[in-house]
Amino acid sequence: MKAQQPFKPYIIGIAGGSASGKTSFLRDIKSQMPKGSVCIISQDNYYKPLEEQEKDRNGVVNFDLPGSINRVTFYRDLININNGKEITIKEYTFNNKNKTPGKIVVKPAPIIIMEGLFIFHYEEIRKSLDLRVYIDARENVKLERRIKRDSKERGYPENEIKYQWDNHVMPSYKKYLRPYRDDSHIIITNNSHYKKGLEVLVNHMKSHLPDNYSSRFITGKITPGEIVEHEVKS
Repeated sequence: MKAQQPFKPYIIGIAGGSASGKTSFLRDIKSQMPKGSVCIISQDNYYKPLEEQEKDRNGVVNFDLPGSINRVTFYRDLININNGKEITIKEYTFNNKNKTPGKIVVKPAPIIIMEGLFIFHYEEIRKSLDLRVYIDARENVKLERRIKRDSKERGYPENEIKYQWDNHVMPSYKKYLRPYRDDSHIIITNNSHYKKGLEVLVNHMKSHLPDNYSSRFITGKITPGEIVEHEVKS
């Protein structure tokens, strides 16, 4: 009988500017993939505590910097999930006092998705990715979406949302995310919808599932590299 070969998970990075539609896109990916075939690690759940966040010249906390994320834990969780270990993440509630954070349990899967603003900028994450996907949208479309989202889901007043957009979101996007757009393997435009791009990516993902993956899934390994908390120059 032929020995079964270990299966190495396929790691996909999905990045895009704030309000580009990543959350909806990821939800639709999971709904179209076989149950248990995909696990998602979202950068949003790795923000450092408020007291550790950097403030701008006006004393306003800037959450849109690479240093706002607990990069060490983010990368270690990728290593652990890739090595077949279940991980538990404390939900980040964006300082919404009306929402109690829960615990997110992520189980290993044949396809791992790393999602967030800085996953291409963090060199150790970028080098671990088998596929880089960039969700793109026009700036005015993203701003309109962000105002609606942050007002409804996070309780932010519109003047604060626009201040963050002009002083934090866009400068960070142009410096830490937009430069990686043209080096992505797949660029999906989402000004109104992403139906065709979703179809292409889902078909690609299904092609990377092992036969009878639910019973045959044996993880490969990521060798932990040097993890640094300061900014890595790309």
